[in-house]
Amino acid sequence: MSKTIRIRLITLCLGLTAIAGAYQYSAGDAMVSAADAFLKSLDREQGSIAKFAFDAKERTNFHYVPDANFAQTYGYPRPGLTYIRMQAHQRHLADALLAAGLSPAGFAKAKTIMSLEDILRISEGDVAGRRDPLKYYFSVYGDPSASGSWGWRAEGHHLSLHFTLKGGKLVATSPTFFGTNPNITMEGPRKGIAPLKLEGDLGFQLLGKLTAAQKGKAVVATEAYREMITAANTRAKLDNQPAGLPASDMTSEQFSLLKEIIAVFASNVTGEAAAARVAEADSTDRSKLMFAWAGSSEPGKGDYYRIQAPTFLIEYDNVQNDANHVHSIWRDYDGDFGRDVLSEHYEQFDHSSPVAAE
Repeated sequence: MSKTIRIRLITLCLGLTAIAGAYQYSAGDAMVSAADAFLKSLDREQGSIAKFAFDAKERTNFHYVPDANFAQTYGYPRPGLTYIRMQAHQRHLADALLAAGLSPAGFAKAKTIMSLEDILRISEGDVAGRRDPLKYYFSVYGDPSASGSWGWRAEGHHLSLHFTLKGGKLVATSPTFFGTNPNITMEGPRKGIAPLKLEGDLGFQLLGKLTAAQKGKAVVATEAYREMITAANTRAKLDNQPAGLPASDMTSEQFSLLKEIIAVFASNVTGEAAAARVAEADSTDRSKLMFAWAGSSEPGKGDYYRIQAPTFLIEYDNVQNDANHVHSIWRDYDGDFGRDVLSEHYEQFDHSSPVAAE
């Protein structure tokens, strides 16, 4: 890990924490304002597509595959209003809501990932509309307010972002899925674009710092999994999976790299939520903070890693399309969709989605 990257990440985390504490205008306030403005801009038909009851089953069903045959494959239509069905000013308001939930870095990643649909459309010769940077869905669950419970999501190919609020407070920001295909654009005017490059580079750097004995614990499979283990399952589970290498067995340099990976994943969401994620990781007993790797130790041959704690999970997978197609996610075992805070209606919503290539 270069000193420059380390300084940037540390500065980022400190900045996020400072911003979170410096203003009384919280993430919850920003989301209420942005969601209310977005909904008020919609006509009746648009509103009926974008708005759901808070306890709707759709709120805890999620996926990140393209739209083609989605309803036939998964048994439900993808909920929400797409950019396609919005007027120009409504798209700006949808983006304002997206910006309220993400850090500047996270917002840039999200918009870049959306824009990659144009690259896929051209490279695949798509004329059926399967690849479209305007095919991203915004949905609001419940009434945005400083009281009661409500939430919202933005979702489409390689993006699935979920936010839950209660009593005006942001109580959950997971699942947080970012993917990219291509991971690195290899040709054309956008050659070199790689929105998730740092996540991959840091994983390899940490693996490269491990001793042979440490790799004996960390490397849990010689071949990378084709998909993240939790995929788009409504509940994150790692049943019967090897734990990997505990952070308590790492040197200070190795542990610093592990924390940098966590910081990158944490910093996708808005400042106060990012700070809470970092604090959760910092408070985890090192013996229970695990790093596991599957696949090659060389880039471009298929790789997977995860960081597992008792309360959260990070997964990163780069296997498809000759290892140039990334899926990554932050999950909170009990906190996805605000379950641990809300504790209502969720036992019936155990809808595990099948793994799908895209």
